[in-house]
Amino acid sequence: MDLSTARAVVSGGASGLGYATAKRVVDAGGYAVLLDVNSDQGETSAASLGTRVKFIQTDVSNEATVRAAMKAANEFMGGITLAVNCAGIATAGRTLGREGPWPTENFNRVIQVNLVGTYNVTKEAAAIMQRNEPDPSGERGVVISTASIAAFEGQIGQAAYSASKGGVVGMMLPLAREFAQFGIRVNTIAPGIFRTPMMAGMPEEVQESLGRQVPFPPRLGQPEEYADTVAFIYGNTMVNGETIRVDGAIRMQPK
Repeated sequence: MDLSTARAVVSGGASGLGYATAKRVVDAGGYAVLLDVNSDQGETSAASLGTRVKFIQTDVSNEATVRAAMKAANEFMGGITLAVNCAGIATAGRTLGREGPWPTENFNRVIQVNLVGTYNVTKEAAAIMQRNEPDPSGERGVVISTASIAAFEGQIGQAAYSASKGGVVGMMLPLAREFAQFGIRVNTIAPGIFRTPMMAGMPEEVQESLGRQVPFPPRLGQPEEYADTVAFIYGNTMVNGETIRVDGAIRMQPK
């Protein structure tokens, strides 16, 4: 599929990986709708990308809200051909901490946003994509979700985060197999340590230290490099049911 004609919905699109992805689509000539809970940042980000972009405040963990957002996105762009799941939270805590066991409600919140939220966006986008006219190869749409290397090498304190991202990886293949009949591909990107708004809040020396842990290149990943991977997946029809690590060969240690 050609990014120049993409109609993309990007959750977590107000900043970081999501914003870089939306910008890549718009720069290529496509349309994008940003879904995010942060309305101020969302409006600002959408305005910075021009008239082919719209912001819709969305809590991805809320099924009804996601469904309404998809309907509005479909109306704005005249269709949806790409859905990119970047919304997520990284709440961490030791399961057996100094103040006792970590509250299950904290665990549930991470699962609801990262895993259930990804499922909500995926299914509602695919429900619209299945009605698209197929391209010459029979393709109607692409879904790309964001996991993490924590899905494979979760660190101490990341039980909830790793479980949520492992779930994103695990549900990808059954969805890819189910959606194959509609010509919709489903893939996952597992980023390593990237320069995101959360990371940017850390002291510069901490960011540099983390970057040096990456074998090569010895630095933090840039959001644009994530967007490059989205563009590659979107344009290559044979990439389906796959998780692509974008991590500079790092393998996380226990802590």
